[in-house]
Amino acid sequence: MELNGGSVVAMIGKDCVAIASDLRLGNQAVGIASNFDKVFPVNDKLYYGLPGLATDVYTLREHLRFRVNMYRMKEEREITPKTFTHLVSSTLYEKRFGPFFIEPVVAGLPTPTELDPHPKPFISTMDTIGCITTPKDFAVAGTAADKLYGVAEGLWEPDLEPEDLFETVSQTLLNAVDRDALSGWGAVVHIITQDKVITRTLRARMD
Repeated sequence: MELNGGSVVAMIGKDCVAIASDLRLGNQAVGIASNFDKVFPVNDKLYYGLPGLATDVYTLREHLRFRVNMYRMKEEREITPKTFTHLVSSTLYEKRFGPFFIEPVVAGLPTPTELDPHPKPFISTMDTIGCITTPKDFAVAGTAADKLYGVAEGLWEPDLEPEDLFETVSQTLLNAVDRDALSGWGAVVHIITQDKVITRTLRARMD
């Protein structure tokens, strides 16, 4: 889990959700790249982060892309964040005897329906074999997880507007990875609202 480094954090706001990752790819203490994004889109309202072993990141990303495309073809609709979480969980559990070294973080907004016109933002995280946790505030994973917990506990507030949520998740990630030698080297933040996704790249310390 610590060979390549990297961290991901997701937060819930008021009718919005944020997910962010650092950009470092390393071989333990040796830096290899500063553009290794660990957060990937499923659709316009659903993103997921994969901190962990870099080879497993690419393998699982392609596997999930195939499974989501099959779901889209069969069901003729977009997958919901909750369903996608269970898809990721079952995919990890299938490999439990030789697991993917990844702790996924899922963040998304369910599409409004007649039965639920104001769905709540959804985030989840799981361990390497797919045990799901669905927090109501924030989720963290990666080599800086313990630092992310500490900073997020102090900065997160309920019902943050998109711009305030961006500031909160950015400060959480940047301050946490500064205290972790295996994470950092810049960050990318995605703010997901019902009508758009705002993606911003942050500069960080490179030492």
